[in-house]
Amino acid sequence: MSTDLEIAKQVLSPPGDTLQETLDEIGMSQVELAERTGRPKEKINDIIKGREPISTATAFQLEKALGIPASFWLNREKEYRKCLFELEQQSFLEECLEWFYKFPLREMKNWGILPKTREKHVLVNSLLGFFGVASPNQWHRIYIDQEVSVAFRISLANTKSPHAMSTWLRMGELEATKLQVSGFDEKRFKLALSEAKEIAYQHPEDFTERLQSLCAECGVALVYVPTLPKAPISGATRWFHNIPLIQLSGRYKTNDHFWFTFFHEAGHILLHGKKEIFLEDVEGTPVDQKKEEEANQYASKLLLKESELQELLDSDSLDEATIISFSEKFRTPPGVIIGRLQHKGLVPFSFGNHLRQKINLFD
Repeated sequence: MSTDLEIAKQVLSPPGDTLQETLDEIGMSQVELAERTGRPKEKINDIIKGREPISTATAFQLEKALGIPASFWLNREKEYRKCLFELEQQSFLEECLEWFYKFPLREMKNWGILPKTREKHVLVNSLLGFFGVASPNQWHRIYIDQEVSVAFRISLANTKSPHAMSTWLRMGELEATKLQVSGFDEKRFKLALSEAKEIAYQHPEDFTERLQSLCAECGVALVYVPTLPKAPISGATRWFHNIPLIQLSGRYKTNDHFWFTFFHEAGHILLHGKKEIFLEDVEGTPVDQKKEEEANQYASKLLLKESELQELLDSDSLDEATIISFSEKFRTPPGVIIGRLQHKGLVPFSFGNHLRQKINLFD
């Protein structure tokens, strides 16, 4: 606490000062007041020293013993506690500022997460409210400590910016609470992924809304959250309040990346447990390579089976016209096929890029 705040607390007058002044004026000792109110003399001294608050019962006892209305003592106590709390909040604010300034504040203001004000106490309180925590200590326990809470099974301690990353994750959780999501139905979700692939192939203008609605009907919350500075993440999957949550950023802005990431995250939901969180393309977080490869295989199989890829490779020529023809046959976007061929080194990275459709989720 700063020296100024310490001085302010010291000069703040507790109700006990007024009580002692009253006793001095009428010539009554603390011992006599204790006798008249039926309170232990130690308690009377604690009230006078400000160590004990004046309760409703005590206020009415003082009214009878001193002839001063109980409402006076209660209001005096209320005002003192209010001033004391405000001083303590100033001290708390100073303790929060180092933590506060590590967040991407400009973006958070631009996106309406924080109010556009320079009043630090308002901004700090808004940031705490955004995360749903009482203090930076609770934020630290949730997002940094290895001994994590039930909401997480991963620590962001070794990422480049846990503050930005935690903001992105929290944005996804709050977006998820806005959705009407049915109870999770694993069988229905598996079937819905075939519909999702058809949406990927047709690529209607409202594909994001259609995909989100399709997932919600199966009990999966799908949200779109733009990346933040120092939080270059493609997607995340976890269970939030007993609901599977897929969070996508659309980071690479092409349909092959978008759809592979979506089906990869869907794979995590169907193949892996409720107690884990999977973050894609984030350095510094523990990675279960086996589970990541399982999710990769799941996404690859849904978008383009190995047998389909082989059929394409066995064709007379591997040109754009052939890819478009097989795209229609397999109901797989040509951009996704191009991406697979490039990833496997079967065509150069300069080949067929105009077949990849641009996706910008936040235009």
